Amino acid sequence: MFKKLDKWLVVSVIILLVIGLVMIFSASNVTSYMKYAKSPYYYFLRQLIFLVPSLIISFFILKIDTKVYHYFSFLFMLIIIGLLGVVLVYGKITNQARSWFSLLGLVTIQPSEFAKIITIIWFSCYYSIKKNCMDLKKVIFPLIMSAGTALLIAIQPDLGTTILYVGIVFMIFLILPIKKKIKKNSFIGLICVIGIALLLLLNNGVKILFDRQIERFEFLKPCERIYGNGNQVCNGYIAINNGGLFGKGLGNSTQKYLYLPEAYTDFIFAIIVEELGVLVSIGILLLLFIVLWRIFLIAKRSTTTRGSILCYGIFWYILLHILINLGGLLGLIPLTGVPLPFLSYGGSYLMCLIASIAIVLRVDLETKIKK
Repeated sequence: MFKKLDKWLVVSVIILLVIGLVMIFSASNVTSYMKYAKSPYYYFLRQLIFLVPSLIISFFILKIDTKVYHYFSFLFMLIIIGLLGVVLVYGKITNQARSWFSLLGLVTIQPSEFAKIITIIWFSCYYSIKKNCMDLKKVIFPLIMSAGTALLIAIQPDLGTTILYVGIVFMIFLILPIKKKIKKNSFIGLICVIGIALLLLLNNGVKILFDRQIERFEFLKPCERIYGNGNQVCNGYIAINNGGLFGKGLGNSTQKYLYLPEAYTDFIFAIIVEELGVLVSIGILLLLFIVLWRIFLIAKRSTTTRGSILCYGIFWYILLHILINLGGLLGLIPLTGVPLPFLSYGGSYLMCLIASIAIVLRVDLETKIKK
């Protein structure tokens, strides 16, 4: 089985994961020690805690036929919606958002991250069965479920994850194998429902966006607001400028000395440029491109609708994370706190990311077996 795995995809992912671990340690050791009085290895070890079981789970995913997903995908969707509701009451507040469950005080789990990949799996199963369906109610049902899921994420409040989740659902919907007329009517109907819901909320005095979220839309010319809401992005610019072509050397970043409060998560790429330089950073972007290219090819040649939707969904899942993270870092779009795939610190996202790659590899194996 392992001889048939896509070597380009596997090798690229392994290299990115190794780089990610090294850079998480480099970017976080100062913050860990100086700000939180913890070991310099604290965030590195926590990432490893998630990486090891993620790799074990991915091994089992490679063994399981994607046909089996039909039996549990909807149940998992209901469970994740339930968890998103529970986290609003019992969740841990971090960065002013109640998005995490704390497990024994050792690790935290973010249900909204799992919602993305579970939705992709459910959509692939549902629409592979309903692909010739002309019933508008049946076609729009997953979209209504997704709208409810997005709402639960939005009121945590987690604007970045909400935008990502809606973006993934929208891109999957565009490539679904259903009639264009049904697709168009479904989309129009959903927009009308969301519009009416927003109007009702506004009329009842419900605040859609918090002040700190509204502030993020002031993203142009961040260095003019270096002592305000442009601080992080401007310091990211400084880190990139410091790096030059060849970088200051691994571990020699100055911006990680508490100038960038999220140096090991949202701004990991700025630290990579500062320490390793533009040339190495371009190489890392090429590795990310290879990952996306291989996923796209696997999606294109898949012999099943289910496999195709799975891979295209995961393609957009990874691509949107890259675009939103780098767009925020460069000040092209509002900063939303979205991790960079394989490189940023984040246990829940790492688990979902590795599981998604395993799913793509499984789809590829099934295609090769049929041929």
